[in-house]
Amino acid sequence: MSTATNNLTEGISSAEREGVYALLPFILNPSNIARFEAGKVIIGDRRAFPFSNSFVSCETVDEVAGAIKNMVTQGSGPWLSAVHALRIVASNYPPADAFTDVGSQEELLSQLRQARDKLVASRPTNTAIQLRLAAVLSTATEAVNNQQCVDDAIAASIKLILQGIYDDYATRARAMADLIEDGDGILTNCFAEAGFILALAFAARDGKKITVYTPETRPYLQGAKLTAPSIQEIGVAVTLITDNMPAHIMSEGKIQKYITAADLITVDGHVVNKIGTFQNAIAAHAHNIPFFAFAWGRDNTKLVRDDIVIEERDPAEIRLALGMPTTIDSINARYPTFDITPPKYVSGIVTVHGVLNPYMLNNYPNW
Repeated sequence: MSTATNNLTEGISSAEREGVYALLPFILNPSNIARFEAGKVIIGDRRAFPFSNSFVSCETVDEVAGAIKNMVTQGSGPWLSAVHALRIVASNYPPADAFTDVGSQEELLSQLRQARDKLVASRPTNTAIQLRLAAVLSTATEAVNNQQCVDDAIAASIKLILQGIYDDYATRARAMADLIEDGDGILTNCFAEAGFILALAFAARDGKKITVYTPETRPYLQGAKLTAPSIQEIGVAVTLITDNMPAHIMSEGKIQKYITAADLITVDGHVVNKIGTFQNAIAAHAHNIPFFAFAWGRDNTKLVRDDIVIEERDPAEIRLALGMPTTIDSINARYPTFDITPPKYVSGIVTVHGVLNPYMLNNYPNW
């Protein structure tokens, strides 16, 4: 049982104890990431942030899948948008006890499974989508079998998942904040989501003065558009740099820790994250700077590096910056979305069990 589950059982959650929700920047508030409202999935448009707090409204599962694929949202946004998309399907059906025959019940479950498959395909490397959809679909199946309202069951399942996740965020953030020292310069990459942001907020609340260096993260510039404004919003000093500056900043002695999120961590300790994470880890290793990665959870289908298939996005995206061409269309380009950092470059994996040695993850069946 995770720390979060224990805390929920005792009635005092980690998130409540740490005052998490008051510390979160705008784009990390769950309702601003994605929510279900009036039959639609409302997704925070991170492409428009920080210039506007805009939302994309999706009326169909296909529209949600398209929003995920088109980078309307990143980080925890894809899975949260995806599970809410199942409510688009479920809300169009009557309560299970109103079904006239078994065929109607099976039709609903079939529609939910088809929706799951479309949503998983929208961001195939993001295994959080697969795991969360599987959990919610299991709840929906149980509701049908028990003649309960499927839409209500899905809504309750999402609420419970979010409670557990934000408790886990608080637990992991506290573990990382305790390792951050007063005066630290911290390098990150892309947008490291709530665990990392909260670790900074906790450290600052503890009285530690820190500075975060965030690369802009081509081609969607999540570092410039999401990370830097969010860090500034919580009152922590932040300096924006380009993607090719980290090694130089390290050589100046300005970086003491390298901390990122992880889209996936294999059981044998390989960190899969936004492209660029690996090269920064090599540079950090060369400068004796520890690298810590936040683990959102464990996927037992990804035991070793060879279990990872890196998503290759449309190379045309590399020839653009914020929609503006940076070169001519005839230039060849390539866009592997993620890279893989071997455990030898990783000092610790930040989990609900604390900061763990990447080679020892197999000793912890639930993380």
